[in-house]
Amino acid sequence: MARIRVPRTGPGRPRTRPTMVLADRAYSSRAIRGHLRRRQIRAVIPQPSDQAGHRLRRGRQGGRPPGFDADAYKQRNTVERCINRLKQWRGLATRCDKLAIAYQAALHLAAILIWARR
Repeated sequence: MARIRVPRTGPGRPRTRPTMVLADRAYSSRAIRGHLRRRQIRAVIPQPSDQAGHRLRRGRQGGRPPGFDADAYKQRNTVERCINRLKQWRGLATRCDKLAIAYQAALHLAAILIWARR
């Protein structure tokens, strides 16, 4: 999250705080949701059934369920398909590069070739 830089259309430094974060059920911990809440980032993370069950079992002390926007969560499918397409490159899938800059260069090359085919 610390390396996020979203360039502005006009003058000014890039934004470092995204509008929302889309994640799967594995990232539905109290710590992650608290971190996003402190940074005023909207979390679109579904609640796992076991967490929902624990919350419901506690009754009123369980609190209300976290907000979830189903329409925004559908956008995550597009990102997942892009990542799966990038992982078709063996070097990206296995992460066999020793240097991070070489891995990032391969990632850029794969993205350019995928974009060029479209």
